[in-house]
Amino acid sequence: MLGPIVNAAAIVVCALVGVFLVRGIPERFEEITKKAIGLSIIYVGIKGALDNQRVLLLIMSMVAGAVIGELINIDKWMNRLGSWAERRMGMSGGTFAKGFVSASILFCTGSMAIVGSMQSGLLGNHETLFAKSILDGSISIVFGASMGIGVVFSAIPVFVYQAGIALASMAVRDLLTPDIVREMSAVGSLLVAAIGINFLGVKEIRVANLIPAIFIPWAYIAFEAAVLK
Repeated sequence: MLGPIVNAAAIVVCALVGVFLVRGIPERFEEITKKAIGLSIIYVGIKGALDNQRVLLLIMSMVAGAVIGELINIDKWMNRLGSWAERRMGMSGGTFAKGFVSASILFCTGSMAIVGSMQSGLLGNHETLFAKSILDGSISIVFGASMGIGVVFSAIPVFVYQAGIALASMAVRDLLTPDIVREMSAVGSLLVAAIGINFLGVKEIRVANLIPAIFIPWAYIAFEAAVLK
């Protein structure tokens, strides 16, 4: 559990630095920094997605996950959660919810979150999550400066998500083949690329509603193995 704890702590500390120490930097610097991070995120996402070896499964996972996510409307519930926290803290303007949702999605999706948490749970190897902590911390400073205190609270779902994967990995380690990990990571990486697109302001994608897609490869490959047996 050390990996998820360190990752969450890095987000809290660095986001607070952004909120209280980095605020006031010229808007043009914030804007170009966000664009640079957006492009970097797109690159990381595409690079991770290229590790995929089952293109049809990836497409099927994205489509099925999108349908499931839209039916549940995860994006709406996450925004409601952020808005509720915003009201409880006496804030307004929507920046809390935006920071909370954007940071939560970005930090929870992608190959590093999934694989790192699995490694933490299965092998006690926290190196991937430590590396992710550095990346998340850097982004948290920029997010904290531009979107406020909501970014700090994104550490909560990040910890719950990654700790949950680590604990689940320990419980079902026999089902987590390298094939499953690779395909789940590839789908997650596509979601990371979508976050990067949102950063650029090209087109707003409700990435939260795509989160179920990450788990479709697990269900499909497990079903496939059971049927073939």
